[in-house]
Amino acid sequence: MTRANDSVPLLLGHRGARASRHIPENTLESFELCLQHGCDGFEFDVRRSADGRAVICHDSVLGGLEVARTDAEDLRLPLLEQVLLQFSTRAFLDIELKVEGLEKQLVAALRTHPPRRGFVVSSFLGGVLSAVNRLDAGIPLGFLYDQKEQQPPAVALAYSVPHFTLLTGEFVEQFHKAGSKVMTWTVNRAEDMHRLADYGVDAIISDDTELLVQAFR
Repeated sequence: MTRANDSVPLLLGHRGARASRHIPENTLESFELCLQHGCDGFEFDVRRSADGRAVICHDSVLGGLEVARTDAEDLRLPLLEQVLLQFSTRAFLDIELKVEGLEKQLVAALRTHPPRRGFVVSSFLGGVLSAVNRLDAGIPLGFLYDQKEQQPPAVALAYSVPHFTLLTGEFVEQFHKAGSKVMTWTVNRAEDMHRLADYGVDAIISDDTELLVQAFR
């Protein structure tokens, strides 16, 4: 059922259109499908290859290859520059840094291809966000939580990004009072999407991009 409410959160695909059985996650094709489904943008994961490239991949090991010890050419993964080139003018981008060592490269890539539809650089690693902030204090940052006890870095956060199971209306209100928007993951049931929207979250990330769009539009 479509939600009859003008206050619609930002709708984002998790690693693109992750629920698709035919297109692999974290690929240019998956990001394209996510937008075709009607999402505002998508979240994707960035790691560092052995030759220092920013590659798009969630797991540290892919097909038996350790990403950090394998050159980008051998991994055959999309590159951060490719994603920015293809989508920076068309989608909100949630760029999750999985590892340290990409901060300078990321800032340079964002200056070359500045996102026009909004973006956030997110991470579980507070040190990574602090490093990005030192390089460019204007880059919006998001800290990922999977436990309420996690301590955010001592930088201004554009978004707090807790797992949806942590959220209550009171928790969302606390983030907002602290000056941070709330983005939550990974929400795959329509009833949870509606409940979180009622809490006032600002963005919802889902594997099921078709369901996400149907719930609100």
